[in-house]
Amino acid sequence: MEVDFTHIKVVAFDADDTLWVNETYFRETEEAFAALLEGYETKNQIDQELFKTEIKNLDCYGYGVKGFVLSMVESALEISNQQVPQTTISEILKLGKKMLDEPVELLDGVIEVLGELKNKYRLIVLTKGDLLDQERKIERSGLSEFFQHVEVLSDKKAENYLHLLNHLQIDVKEFLMIGNSLKSDVLPILEIGAQAVHVPFHTTWKHEEVSMEEDGQNYLKISKLQDILSYLI
Repeated sequence: MEVDFTHIKVVAFDADDTLWVNETYFRETEEAFAALLEGYETKNQIDQELFKTEIKNLDCYGYGVKGFVLSMVESALEISNQQVPQTTISEILKLGKKMLDEPVELLDGVIEVLGELKNKYRLIVLTKGDLLDQERKIERSGLSEFFQHVEVLSDKKAENYLHLLNHLQIDVKEFLMIGNSLKSDVLPILEIGAQAVHVPFHTTWKHEEVSMEEDGQNYLKISKLQDILSYLI
């Protein structure tokens, strides 16, 4: 599609699965969780129960590893009819701590892209999830020097973006969001009148998927992050 980024002054990046690997660790942990409970239910049923519990708990726990771990514990109790042993609960907690201790694996081209853009645009990070975990990942990533602002949102809906842009005194016409999720990083941005770029990751959490009816067409889709340099440099 034809895009015009002439007026863009602020470029925001999603963090998880845009700057570094994230969803892969959740999928691996789901596999390990299902293995722990294989004596109670089929893998498919365990996966469904966990997802249902995660969605139910989003309003209470928000996004991130800690809420995911609490949902795994709750699901284990439900699936086992409250019979799951303490040792299994302990193993679930270990799975969560392992996720929090995973190294920050930058995606291809991140350093190159940020290095090219940092002197021309105001760069910020707009992510969602657990504040402590996201701050820790940003610190471990070594990317702090590229960003003038980092914001961890409780959610990424149109009103969350609009409130933040007003707070930071950013004109929506001068704002570009880059991320891997259509639901969180693209469609809400289009709703507020700003521009967005979709960079798909190879795996997407089911909650972040959108139907074809929901998917707008007035955004740029690129196959890899480095492709954005053709439009912004």
